[in-house]
Amino acid sequence: MSYLVLARKYRPRSFTEMVGQEHVVQALSNALTRQRLHHAYLFTGTRGVGKTTVSRILAKSLNCVGPDGTGGITAEPCGVCNACRDIDSGRYVDYVELDAASNRGVDEISQLLDQAVYKPVVGRFKVYMIDEVHMLTMTAFNAMLKTLEEPPEYLKFVLATTDPQKVPVTVLSRCLQFNLRPMAPQTVQEHLEQVLQAESVPAEVGALRLLSRAARGSMRDALSLADQAIAFGGGTLDEAGVRQMLGAVDRGHVVRIVEALAASDGAALVRTVDELRGLGLSAAGTLEELATLAQQMALVQAVPDAADPTDPDTPTVRALAPLLAPDETQVLYSIALHGRAELALAPDEYSGLMMVLLRLLAFRPQGAAVTAAPVVAPAVAPSPRPIAPPPPPAALPRPAVSSRELLRPAAASARLAVVPPAPVPAPPPAPAAAPAAAAAAKPVTLAPWEEGPPADWDEIPLEGDPAPLPIRAVAPTSAAMAAVAVATDTLDDPLVTRWTALFTDLTAQGNLNGLVRELAWQAQCLALDEQATPKRVVLRVERESLRQQGHRDRLQAALSELLGDAVTLEVVAGTVSDSAARRDGARRVQAQNDAEAVITGDPMVVELLARYPAARIVPGSIRPVA
Repeated sequence: MSYLVLARKYRPRSFTEMVGQEHVVQALSNALTRQRLHHAYLFTGTRGVGKTTVSRILAKSLNCVGPDGTGGITAEPCGVCNACRDIDSGRYVDYVELDAASNRGVDEISQLLDQAVYKPVVGRFKVYMIDEVHMLTMTAFNAMLKTLEEPPEYLKFVLATTDPQKVPVTVLSRCLQFNLRPMAPQTVQEHLEQVLQAESVPAEVGALRLLSRAARGSMRDALSLADQAIAFGGGTLDEAGVRQMLGAVDRGHVVRIVEALAASDGAALVRTVDELRGLGLSAAGTLEELATLAQQMALVQAVPDAADPTDPDTPTVRALAPLLAPDETQVLYSIALHGRAELALAPDEYSGLMMVLLRLLAFRPQGAAVTAAPVVAPAVAPSPRPIAPPPPPAALPRPAVSSRELLRPAAASARLAVVPPAPVPAPPPAPAAAPAAAAAAKPVTLAPWEEGPPADWDEIPLEGDPAPLPIRAVAPTSAAMAAVAVATDTLDDPLVTRWTALFTDLTAQGNLNGLVRELAWQAQCLALDEQATPKRVVLRVERESLRQQGHRDRLQAALSELLGDAVTLEVVAGTVSDSAARRDGARRVQAQNDAEAVITGDPMVVELLARYPAARIVPGSIRPVA
C-alpha cells in the first residue's frame, strides 16, 4: 500500500475539522442551515490555508443525502454516502475542479459553460470549482460573466485565488468573498501535536515550534515539513534535528549578539559572525531571529506580564530585556528588520550580516550604562528665568519713511537698539516635599514643531480675575540680530542712491532682464558724471560672470536709451560694500524686525506665552505685510 502524505491524509472532511478559519466556517454553516445559498463563492488566501478543502466540504454539504439516503442540504455532511465519498476521492461527476493556471483561455471556459445547461447527473447541485481563477484571461472572464451572474438554480460556482487583486471587479461583484487568513503559529503547533500523536511519532515541543514558525501560516506547508522532519529524524522529531534540517539559527547565537551589543563588544560580534559562517547558517535567518528576539524584548520592557509563560525562551528574554534601553531595543528591531533587504546587495551575505551588526554597534552609545530605575517626573518643574518683555505695540510706530531716511546710520541704530533685560527677583525655592525629584529635574526644551502639554481650559481665568499672570518675553530672533548687523554698515553713498534710482527706472521700462539685471542690481557705483559728453558711469562688481563684455554692452545701451544720450560704462572688479541689492536686503531685514517686534509685543501673545510655558513662536513664521 502506497504511503499517503500527511497533508492529504489529514485533510479536513467537515467544517468541524477545519482549523484556524472559524469566521468562514461560521458564515457557511449558518447559510447552509438557513438555506440562504448564494450562487457564487470566492475564497481568497495564501497557499495551504484551506481554499480547496472548504470548496469540497461545501460541495458535500450541498449534495449529501445522509447514511439512509433521505438527507438534505446540511452543514454537517455525513461522509459515508456516495456523494461524500466520491467528492473526497475526486470522482464525483457533478463536482468539477478546473485549474485555471493550465486552462486559462476562453475555449476551456466556454467548454465548461456549455455543460452548465445540463442538470446534475446524480447529485442535487452541480458545483464548478475554478482554482487560481486570477490566471484566466480577460476574454475568459468576460465569457463567464453572464452565466456567473444568472446561473441555473442547480449550478454553484466556487472560485479560489491567491491574488484577488487580479480578479476583475465585475467578477468580484457577483460573488460572496471569504478571505481565509494565515494561521497563527500556536494554531499550527497545536494541530501538528494532534497529527503526530495520531501517527504515534514522538516530537519535542521545540521541534514543533520551529516547524510552525517555518510554515508561515500555511497548514499544508507545516504538514509537509513534518513529513520531511520525520524522514530526516528517522521517525522522531527532536529540536536539534529539525533546526539542522531547516537551517534555522539557534537562539543562543542571537542571545550572544544582544549581549555583545549591550557590552559594546565588537570582538564578540565578529566571533559570532565567524561561528555562523563556519556552521553555514543563513544570514537572513540570523537577522530574522534577531528581530524576533528584539520584538519579544520590547514586549517585556513595555508590558512585562504579556510574555508567554509557556514559552521556554521567556526566561531568556526577561534576562536580556534590562540590558538595553527601550529606545535601543526599537533601533535593534528596526535595523535587523531592514538589514535583511540589504543582504542581496552585499558582496556576500556574511559581509552584509557583519555590516548590519556593526551598524547596531555604531548606534549603541559606547559605555552607556543601562539602569532599571524608573523615570520619576518632577513634582514641580523649575520655571525658566524670566526675560524682560518687549515694549508694547504702542511704542513701535511704523511711520511711512523714505528708503533714504530708513537707511541712515543714526536712524537705523536708534530703531534697532537692544534694551538689556531688567533684573528680576529670583524665583522662590521649590517645595521640600520632593527634593530629590526637583534636583533631578531639568527644564524641558521642546522643538518648535512639538506641542506643549495640553491646556486645561477649565482653569483659564475669565475676564476680571484679580491674579495677573507673569510675563515671559521672547528672546531676540535671528532677523533682529541680522538687522543689528546690517545697521552697522554705511549704506548712504549718494552715488549708490542715484544708481538705485536709475536701476528702478530701467526695471520699470523693462530694459533689464537676466544677467544684465543682476549686473546693475549687485553693482556699486563708483562714478556717475551726467555732465560729461558722453556721460560716464563706473561700476564695481564682484562676480566675474557679471563682468562679461556682452552684459556690459547691453547695460550701456539700456542706459543710453533711458538718459537719451550716449553713455560710457566701465565695469571694474572689486568688493562691493553698497549696492541696490544690499539696500533692498537691509530694507527687508528692517521690515522683518519690525513685524517680529509687533507680534512679540502684542498683549495677547505675551499672555499666551506666559500662561503656557511650553509654547513657542515658530521661527520664520512671522512675515511682514509689505
